[in-house]
Amino acid sequence: MIPSSEQIETIVAKKITPTLEEKKQIEDIIKSLKKQVMSEIKKTNIPITIELVGSIAKDTFIRISVDIDLFLLFPPTVPRETLEKEGLFIGRAILEEQEECFAEHPYVRGMFKGYKTELVPCYKIETASQKLSAVDRTPLHTQYIKAHLKESQKKDVRLFKQFLKGIGCYGAEAEIEGFSGYLCEIMILKYGTFQQLIEQVQQWKYGMKLAIEEGVYPDFNNPLSFIDPVDSERNVASAVSNEKFNLLIQACQEYKKNPRLTFFFPNELQPWSVQEIKKEIRTKDYIGVRFPKPEIIPENLYPQIRKAVRVIRELCEQYGFTVVNATFAVEKKNVYIILQPKARIISKTVLHTGPPVALKKNADEFLKKWLDNPRTIKKPYEEDKRLYVEIEREFTDIRQLLEDQVRRLSLGKNIDLDILKDLTVVDIDDLLIEDLRLFWTSYLDQRMSWER
Repeated sequence: MIPSSEQIETIVAKKITPTLEEKKQIEDIIKSLKKQVMSEIKKTNIPITIELVGSIAKDTFIRISVDIDLFLLFPPTVPRETLEKEGLFIGRAILEEQEECFAEHPYVRGMFKGYKTELVPCYKIETASQKLSAVDRTPLHTQYIKAHLKESQKKDVRLFKQFLKGIGCYGAEAEIEGFSGYLCEIMILKYGTFQQLIEQVQQWKYGMKLAIEEGVYPDFNNPLSFIDPVDSERNVASAVSNEKFNLLIQACQEYKKNPRLTFFFPNELQPWSVQEIKKEIRTKDYIGVRFPKPEIIPENLYPQIRKAVRVIRELCEQYGFTVVNATFAVEKKNVYIILQPKARIISKTVLHTGPPVALKKNADEFLKKWLDNPRTIKKPYEEDKRLYVEIEREFTDIRQLLEDQVRRLSLGKNIDLDILKDLTVVDIDDLLIEDLRLFWTSYLDQRMSWER
């Protein structure tokens, strides 16, 4: 007998809801963390208060994914430089395996007694209008959810978070471009239950606008906008990409039709062999650009890689190469930008369209440029009251274009620094490597995560 969505959700809820014992263990660790933080605060002689925020504070965390978020609340009179300096000092003194991250100002992320932990400095504010930096709102978010989310809805939040994890849409960070934990919580507040949310999301269209309360709000140019109930000028869903927006709609439609456990816990993708990958792509052509992976945090790395993909694709199309698909892969040492051109070699000449003859100034400039140009194959001529000229292409081979032009592009601040010196244009043989087997499998496997 096929289980119903209610039966599946009961199984999932049991797997992801922390036990009382687990909660008690985390509480004890947080007490220990707070004690150490307070000890470091005393050394600063600043009246800093501390506040637990995030999913642990709101009791919406998933037992297999526990992050401790502790905010250090500075008085608004403290200069920004002091906040940054002392905030980093406290984090460095306490956390292990630490790394310095950057929101609107730096903070420390690391491990505390086996748990991922962030110690984030911010200013203590009462309302969002008083904010001095974006992170100042976070304690207000925690307070809002604690005040409005019913005990029964915590299960629905956890179900929605696990559903998003299963389909690859959970997380507002640059690597994922999906739904933050806070966005999950306010979506459950909006729709009431997980089942009702699944029902409603199926009807979404690009440009969907949501708010907890009716009102006049700013317009945001995003696939989804959800007005922050603690700051009406902010779109909580600004990180959600078009791809993840559409993926959630599709997943909700499919789940409604055929609910199954794999929406929440998909089977792990098994990498294909290089031979299988070769067989699948034998009729297609690929070319890539490889460069060393910049040593920067993912929040800074992924926007730059996406920019590089866009800029390289635009370069190819500017020179007449049709790009069927452009994507990227990140492995330990290198970044690969992978293009699938419609054709690697294109015609030697191209018909270049000029302005209408009636636009005399533009027409004169066009004639001046192309009449005696060494690239002109067939002199400018008029047809249907418009000028045309047949010219020789600068590049007929996409490899030559990439080798000649890519290093001249602005791909991204950290990519441009020293990395472009080590940039290499690579053919398919250099892309069919062990480190990229999982990328190719994911790229070529047409099944959705829940279908595996």
